[in-house]
Amino acid sequence: MSLESVKAHFKQWNREQDVMEFNTSSATVELAAETIGVIPARIAKTLSFRGEGEKAILIVAAGDAKIDNKKFRHSFGFKARMLTPDEVLEQTGHAIGGVCPFGLKNDLDVYLDVSMKRFESLFPACGSTNSAIELTNDEIFGYSFAKEWVDVCKGWEDSQVDEKVTVHTDGINA
Repeated sequence: MSLESVKAHFKQWNREQDVMEFNTSSATVELAAETIGVIPARIAKTLSFRGEGEKAILIVAAGDAKIDNKKFRHSFGFKARMLTPDEVLEQTGHAIGGVCPFGLKNDLDVYLDVSMKRFESLFPACGSTNSAIELTNDEIFGYSFAKEWVDVCKGWEDSQVDEKVTVHTDGINA
């Protein structure tokens, strides 16, 4: 199971106990933000694209960011084409709603978008539709074995970062 592969991944840094599991769905940016009690922008979403050859590439971006096709092509030299849900599962080992750059089935290239750098910490999924972990940008970079920071997103530059946080601990399994 995908959640177990992510926990096993984090075990090498003794962080597996930091994976949060929820009683409610965190399968979308909005649901995850509501469940955790943060603004949607602080959810680190992982997007899967066709790379060159058979190998996919993963882009981790802030929850309010959208891929900018022109920036993507400029950075990678090819058109941004997202994988189908079946291809995502085949490449990452994670189903849509729980995709993350940790505990991957295949050795994929991971890139982090600069849209996340506005925050001290973010919440990526952990392989299931009801899990997440709070990590700093440096931790996401290290734990995902990211290749580099890229600037391939739009729509986040002008968003307000007015963070009114209400933590909902009643939905979390300890």
